[in-house]
Amino acid sequence: MASGIVIIDKPSGWTSMDICAKTRGILKEKRVGHGGTLDPMATGVLPVFVGQATRAVEFAENGEKEYIAGLRLGLVTNTQDTSGETLETHPVTVDRAALEAVLPRFTGPIAQIPPMYSAIKINGQKLYDLARKGKEVERKPRNITIFELELLEQVSETDYLLRCRCSKGTYLRTLCHDLGQALGCGGTMFSLRRTMAAGYTLAEAVSLEDVQAQGEALLRPVESMFASYPLYTLSSPGKEARVRNGNPITVPELADGTYRVHGKNGEFLCLSCAENGTLTSIKNFFGA
Repeated sequence: MASGIVIIDKPSGWTSMDICAKTRGILKEKRVGHGGTLDPMATGVLPVFVGQATRAVEFAENGEKEYIAGLRLGLVTNTQDTSGETLETHPVTVDRAALEAVLPRFTGPIAQIPPMYSAIKINGQKLYDLARKGKEVERKPRNITIFELELLEQVSETDYLLRCRCSKGTYLRTLCHDLGQALGCGGTMFSLRRTMAAGYTLAEAVSLEDVQAQGEALLRPVESMFASYPLYTLSSPGKEARVRNGNPITVPELADGTYRVHGKNGEFLCLSCAENGTLTSIKNFFGA
């Protein structure tokens, strides 16, 4: 059965779940998940997990991501992007220097109020369902981190491209809206392209047409997601048996940290944490 990770360059107009459904049909595997939702208008890196590799989805969702976002000043919409209804328009008198001057205020740990048009649930109801009924409810600010925020290019008098590397839960639409508020003229997002997720980049991404043509040949091993962690190979059959049974083992030779663990035959067994000479599994991937 198909098992592994394929990095899709999501086209505009598709939901992340549309991509999963299409992949499910091509590879004839029911277990398919993605590593971090992209809005329909967004494009770019969408890691898709197939078969037993779906065990790793949680690690992709929680990781850092990088985007190129298009900011349009002078416009405010109900969705905080150009797919929504216009609420306000304002003349734009600020320049590139003014925008660059406010970027540091949105870098580092910040609190962000999620948009009404989002899948976040409050009292069991998705916010976008409430928004479509014309309702607005109070949303609590969420703590996020923007590690890097850079102005790449001024496209026109009102349009700019920003590069943003950020934590899980960051809404680039809201960032564009908040930047516009800080500049006093309003702002909205006119484009979004994800350039990195789960450590995978656009250079590694393929199209749905590629998946249709090449199928399982494009699947990467689940271990590829954890390539940044050092490798530890179990040379003792006894230790390998304990690991396969979900038990911690003694490893006085290992420094504290996270490791990829291989069996003696080279099979990727698990992602594990070493602490005070004891190695404990974080997640098992036998056969994934």
